[in-house]
Amino acid sequence: MGLGNHPTVLKMSARPRLVRSGPLDAEWLKRLACNCGADDAGLVELDRSELGDQRHFILDTFPATQTLLSFVVRMNREPVRSPVRSVANQEFHAVYDNVNEAARRIVRVLEEEGVPACNAVAAFPMEAHLPGRTWTVAHKPVAVAAGLGQIGLHRSVIHPRFGSFVLLGTVLIGAEATAYDGPIDYNPCLECKLCVAACPVAALKPDGGFDFSTCFTHNYREFLGNFNDWVGEVTDAKSHRDYRRRVSDGETRSMWQSLSFKPGYKAAYCIAVCPAGEDVINPFLEDRAGYKQSVVRPLTEREETLYVLPGSDAEVEAPRRFPNKRLQRVKKQLRAASIQGFLFGLRLTFQRGRARDLKAAYHWTFTGKEPALATVIIENGKLEVHEGHVGAADVTITADSDTWLSILSGDYGILPAIVLRKVRVKGPIALFRAFGRCFS
Repeated sequence: MGLGNHPTVLKMSARPRLVRSGPLDAEWLKRLACNCGADDAGLVELDRSELGDQRHFILDTFPATQTLLSFVVRMNREPVRSPVRSVANQEFHAVYDNVNEAARRIVRVLEEEGVPACNAVAAFPMEAHLPGRTWTVAHKPVAVAAGLGQIGLHRSVIHPRFGSFVLLGTVLIGAEATAYDGPIDYNPCLECKLCVAACPVAALKPDGGFDFSTCFTHNYREFLGNFNDWVGEVTDAKSHRDYRRRVSDGETRSMWQSLSFKPGYKAAYCIAVCPAGEDVINPFLEDRAGYKQSVVRPLTEREETLYVLPGSDAEVEAPRRFPNKRLQRVKKQLRAASIQGFLFGLRLTFQRGRARDLKAAYHWTFTGKEPALATVIIENGKLEVHEGHVGAADVTITADSDTWLSILSGDYGILPAIVLRKVRVKGPIALFRAFGRCFS
């Protein structure tokens, strides 16, 4: 039987083919999103300038993309604010499921209308690599470009109506729309700094700074990356007694809960205390002291374990700010797998407090399998990383790329590398040592 005589081919030949022409109606697309479970939606064209650095990731996910449909699904506020983390985590995970299901429904309707579309997964996908990008399509810049809010001091999108209590989704559409949305012309963030006050590990700074590695180490303790630390404790333990010495019963139970259900966020207090948004702001405006007492204080006074890296700013700041919280020092999990990963990771692991009194410029030259030139400047607690050698250097470091990555992973010592001249340092050795102290 030839292809032309196949029953499916014969049936389809007799059926009129749905052919769409022209752009999709923008209002219909946004109504579709809301009918499928979204609480608000906006549209962005692929060539929008704000998405310039995201475009190739978007096209990797769905090469036919022409339009991005961004949408939000609202969370219930009080569960997110609960000091009982199982309650808060259930709300996060349930709404993430709602986001993904809404996206699937939108794609199904578009598919039935003859429009190619693909839903980008919400939350952390299986393509995550650390250190580096832990998502495929970045929902935040898309949502901002689509007019669904602006980034607040806590680094999350604040919706003008629903505030911080939203999760984001994106549908990639292989067709143009009749109209597109632009960013809102103000930031709903009130700059009240309650998120700074509530962060248990002081990852958020009053001046707008953010310590990524500190947030990652604590809040995402049971997610990809930090999970490796627990696996290491299991494999290194000589006996059950030794394992219990390394890992508390409470942490073992928490890890089991994350493995059997879904990973639990340790904090997310920055979102919980945020009073921004039209539907959220009134209690804060009416009684700020009462708001802090009823929303912020239960989280800041909650007895819990804080996971910190040795030598980090959090190790110093957290006990001072929250003496009722226990500190547990854990191993670094943001291990670079490449020289580019190392250079990218410097921004994520930089410790402003440790670098407060340092002023130095470093020229890095990597040789071997991954040659690269870079300049790192540390001054007044701030970090700059440049490609190539820029300006004059106080210290120059030349390193074999494989050797340096082995040093970072703990498989090779820095002193043997210097003795064997696989790492060569020119300049004050004290400044070279100071460099290492600036990164958790």
